[in-house]
Amino acid sequence: MVALQYSAVIVAALATTLAITPLVRLVGVRWGIVAHPGGRHVHKGLVPRIGGVALFLGFTVAVLVDYLGERFWGWQGAMLRVGKPMLGLLAGIAVIFLVGVLDDIIELSPGKKLLGQLAAAGIVIACGVRISFISNPFGGDVVSLSPVIAVPLTLFWIVGFTNVINLIDGLDGLAAGISGIAALSFLILAAQSNVLAAGILAAALLGACVGFLKYNFNPASIFMGDSGALFLGFTLACVSLLGVMKSVAAITLVVPLLIIGVPIFDTFSAIIRRSRHGQPIQAADKGHIHHRLLGRGFNQRQTVLIIYVWSVALAFGGYAMRWAPPIWRFATLVLLASMSGLMAYWLGLFEAAHHEDE
Repeated sequence: MVALQYSAVIVAALATTLAITPLVRLVGVRWGIVAHPGGRHVHKGLVPRIGGVALFLGFTVAVLVDYLGERFWGWQGAMLRVGKPMLGLLAGIAVIFLVGVLDDIIELSPGKKLLGQLAAAGIVIACGVRISFISNPFGGDVVSLSPVIAVPLTLFWIVGFTNVINLIDGLDGLAAGISGIAALSFLILAAQSNVLAAGILAAALLGACVGFLKYNFNPASIFMGDSGALFLGFTLACVSLLGVMKSVAAITLVVPLLIIGVPIFDTFSAIIRRSRHGQPIQAADKGHIHHRLLGRGFNQRQTVLIIYVWSVALAFGGYAMRWAPPIWRFATLVLLASMSGLMAYWLGLFEAAHHEDE
């Protein structure tokens, strides 16, 4: 029954996103909500950039299908049992989506966008979803966190997840594909940990990402915009909190960090690169992983597929960190860190890059 429930949620999200994206694309063109070529952008021509609306609606319909299944068709409880934390999580997702839509339409300042992210994360935290314990990922006792530590740590976690997905959204299908891989990973972990609520949300996100890739993979006819990137990052953060971090058997922060390791690594390398060369950390440049791969002669599709493979490898590493004995966890972490370090050296991620306006 649970497998059928997950499958129905995935199909509902996928079908809704497939059906509604062309309409959203038309609205973007009619209203002039389009991305222009130039700067960091590598596309040509005007492309609608409110695909996040289709992602959000696909996700929402899938969650509604699960709710109806629980209420009337005898499905196992996920939405109904979790109660206030689930309502707060869904409310936070709605708020971050609206922030993204506003940014796509009127281009919010960075400060206002951050305030919106903090408000959305605050709703989730206020309703009881937070990092309440941590442990040594290589074995050890669980340490409970006081609210003084748990609240700011959770706030940083959610806002950080939200922004690393936004920053990696630079090529056709890149953010949607990475988010889909992460959602599938979280779904598997949640299913094995018997955390149904997290699994349902991950399944809805997975279906929406796959459906959107039909139109977003190169050559993309629509971009997700901030409405999509912020929504994806925020929802992945909340799923990780509700799922793998709500199970005492999955008590390490390392697991979800590895699962979205590529965008985190990209953000980390950008901070180091800009600091080393005296540039503002928030300054946009052409030094991200996808820019470097393009500079190595790969085309857009090849670049995205390379990053997909890297993401899958890190997701497998996260899975190993979740289930393997401590010695294998350490070996896995060393292997993945070495692989990522070699990739960074080969791509020159810490070297100076061209600014967006150059």
